[in-house]
Amino acid sequence: MDSFDYVIVGAGAAGCVLAHRLSEDPAVRVALLEAGPSHKHPMIAMPKGLGVMIKNPKYTWPFPTAPEASTGGKSEPWTRGKVLGGSTSVNGLMYVRGQPADFDEIAEQTSADWSWQHIGAAYRAMECHELGGDATRGDAGPLRITMPGEKSVLTEAMIAAGVSMGLSRRGDPNAPDGGEGIGYAARNIFDGRRQDAATAFLDPIRARPNLSIVTEAPVQRIRFDQCRAVAAQVVRDGRITEYLARREVVVAGGALSSPGLLQRSGIGPARLLQTLGIPLVCDVPEVGQNLIEHRAILMSWKLRKPVSQNPSFGGWRLLRSVGRYFLSRSGPMAAATYEVGAWLKSRPELVRPDLQFLIAPFSLDPESGRTRPERFHGFHMVAYPLRPTSCGEINIDSTDVQAMPVLRPNHHATAHDRELMIAIVNSARAYAAQPALRELIEIETYPGPDCRSEDEMIAAYDSGGSCGYHAVGSCRMGRDERSVVDPELRVRGVDGLRVMDTSIMPQIPAGNTNGPTMAMAWRAADIIRRAA
Repeated sequence: MDSFDYVIVGAGAAGCVLAHRLSEDPAVRVALLEAGPSHKHPMIAMPKGLGVMIKNPKYTWPFPTAPEASTGGKSEPWTRGKVLGGSTSVNGLMYVRGQPADFDEIAEQTSADWSWQHIGAAYRAMECHELGGDATRGDAGPLRITMPGEKSVLTEAMIAAGVSMGLSRRGDPNAPDGGEGIGYAARNIFDGRRQDAATAFLDPIRARPNLSIVTEAPVQRIRFDQCRAVAAQVVRDGRITEYLARREVVVAGGALSSPGLLQRSGIGPARLLQTLGIPLVCDVPEVGQNLIEHRAILMSWKLRKPVSQNPSFGGWRLLRSVGRYFLSRSGPMAAATYEVGAWLKSRPELVRPDLQFLIAPFSLDPESGRTRPERFHGFHMVAYPLRPTSCGEINIDSTDVQAMPVLRPNHHATAHDRELMIAIVNSARAYAAQPALRELIEIETYPGPDCRSEDEMIAAYDSGGSCGYHAVGSCRMGRDERSVVDPELRVRGVDGLRVMDTSIMPQIPAGNTNGPTMAMAWRAADIIRRAA
């Protein structure tokens, strides 16, 4: 057994940032435990390699949903990274900050520590942005952010269509102005290579003697002495290895893994733990509850002109694209999943956007499960309401760390969510009807022109929709006593244990969660050190 000041469980967006910052003090020993392997696989570095890596069970956790009406009666995988960098090593590389009002709302539910004043400062500190530093962007941090370098007739038409709808064209889509806009999307790519959390925050500091990075170390449970967390237990080949924490254990497994670790450790709904024979440390009923996720629809269109990237991802042309990437780190394989982002309002009287489009200059075949490009030229978007209010849940039904939990999404349970899902389909169709795109489009291919009624639109989400890979809330942070963690991330009812990952967010910070998680973890390090 080895002893550390902090033991961090999970090396994803939050865990890598926490390890980077907490180990800045040479007097503090930090252990970072990751269930999966290293992030050095060449297909992780290749941005479009995610199509291969996201299906590789060595590098991912394929959390299956329980079949329910909101998923068309079928099970869907909510895939997460099981690798250094976590999901940042297998995601679509979109860098969306969220707006100041999003974080100020989180602060209202928790404390001023999470307001834009602090989160905006965290963004500036951690970013090294291609556009340079200004009042809101950073230019000297460890996280490289770039903009798409290759523009095309199709991507320019995508932006022109948004402008003709009344959206402002943005050079920096993350400008914190709270308004509607469209532009080329910022991404976690530098020199053609993925900038996952491990690359940005761990690789530059591996030589620190006070930091131990341990891979292929799934944590079975947190061990307690009375009500104090004292160690993380890793089980390999039937043998238990303990990593002792002199100060604190910090759980950073993400919204789908952290609730299960707490529950296996005796923290959660007492009735559930009793059913599984887990000794109760603290009855915290909301562990695994309040799960919020974007429900996305992937709308697509067939083009009458040969201006898409579809041919680049099929047959011999795919081999050419891959060869070009390895020779020059350029071309379609060096791009993020989506090239263009748009943020818009469902109603003009709203004070900020409530809908998001991410738009790609290629289309995917629904019959293949969207694993292959369509044989004709096309483009698609993933679109979703930004702030869903429907809540699901995730709970273990086994004490085995490798066993998948029971995940119930409960999409569109509220009238608010259903109304916005319908609004986004109508908004996407209005966007596609703008002159710049209308002259290129032959027909809408999903959900298709026959999908007209509101019920048919909801059915299209259910049968061909997707999670947004942005789940939050399952270990909700709040100032109220029912919340799982308090505003300083401390798990209620015990000592020496905190949680910092998307599970603590009481709502989604209006967009993709990669950037917000890193910024909140950067801020969390200040809060943790403040209490030392």
